[in-house]
Amino acid sequence: MDLITPEIGLFFWQTIVFLVLLFVMAKFAWKPILGAIKQRENSINDALLSAENAKKEMQNLQADNEKLLNEARAQRDAMLKEAREIKEKVVSDAAAEAQAKADKIVANAQVIIQNEKNAAMVDLKNQVATLSIEIAEKVIREQLSTTEKQHKLVEDMLADVTLK
Repeated sequence: MDLITPEIGLFFWQTIVFLVLLFVMAKFAWKPILGAIKQRENSINDALLSAENAKKEMQNLQADNEKLLNEARAQRDAMLKEAREIKEKVVSDAAAEAQAKADKIVANAQVIIQNEKNAAMVDLKNQVATLSIEIAEKVIREQLSTTEKQHKLVEDMLADVTLK
């Protein structure tokens, strides 16, 4: 027997074994293998579709997050602006109130100073009047110390008086 030369019997049996194996494979193995391949293909397609949907959903979520972030920034800016306006109003109100109180204190001080000045003037006038009376009294005593001086003063006064 030569290994290189084919014999018809061997060829025949190999062909029959091949056809039987092909039939068995077609009957029992090809359908489960093709079904498994089809199932695998479907699961890969489903996974790709799910990944694409997840990617779109992530993009939507990212856009929503960006929108919410922008809204939060806008609200923060609005709150900061409102807080600045309130602060400025409080400061200006406090300054106006302080100015009003200062003006009232100055006005009260001016009234008190004027009253004190008037009282001092009245007191000064009273002292001047008292001193004038004391001086006049001393001068008159000196001038009227004698009867002769009294007569002379009466005559001088009568000379100054003119009848109208």
